[in-house]
Amino acid sequence: MSIFAISDLHLSFGSDKPMDIFRGWDNHTDRILANWNRLVSENDTVILPGDFSWALKLEDTKADFQFLKKLNGKKVILKGNHDLWWSTVKKLREFFEQNDIDNVEILFNNTVIAEGYAIAGTRGWFYDAAVDDKIIAREVGRLRKSLDDAKKTGLPILLFLHYPPVYGNQVCREIFGVIKEYGIDTVYHGHIHGSGFNNAVKEFEGVNFRLISCDCIDFTPFFIV
Repeated sequence: MSIFAISDLHLSFGSDKPMDIFRGWDNHTDRILANWNRLVSENDTVILPGDFSWALKLEDTKADFQFLKKLNGKKVILKGNHDLWWSTVKKLREFFEQNDIDNVEILFNNTVIAEGYAIAGTRGWFYDAAVDDKIIAREVGRLRKSLDDAKKTGLPILLFLHYPPVYGNQVCREIFGVIKEYGIDTVYHGHIHGSGFNNAVKEFEGVNFRLISCDCIDFTPFFIV
């Protein structure tokens, strides 16, 4: 039983947002399907840290979640900046139940236990987003809540964010400070695409960062443990 991660699937089965207009994204859903089911077993867990679907409304994500059902393993999703369909946890769970969407767990103001690890995370904030003190404070609160719940389990913690708190020479100190405070040594994140990979930070002040946007890992789930 292993843990994998892959971010920014940008599915659009229920919306008109084709990804093959971008270089390297041709047949990306077919490639994800083949690579995922080649590596991931039904007993494994895959973390999806944001930008799962281009849909604007929750009901328009049904086809995207049906695609997810074709993929092996249990899934844990958290919100990205393009997940405008995201609703309350209560409404998400009701939608999952109504549409027979099983083995998908929501990471939002909580911790998910998977394969002997505490999975923590939140969307985060930065690097190409406008500075908004209220949003940053809210994301800091969500990150603390998730990490506090993770610590209570006594299990080793794996931390996932959508936004990288450090990118190039920019640092979101509010988010990064929490990461340091809780002793997190590795952060897995998405959001960065294409040539932006060249400016992704791999280590900063003793914390390691791993970019797992699907186009940056060849549309193949990244093995963590």
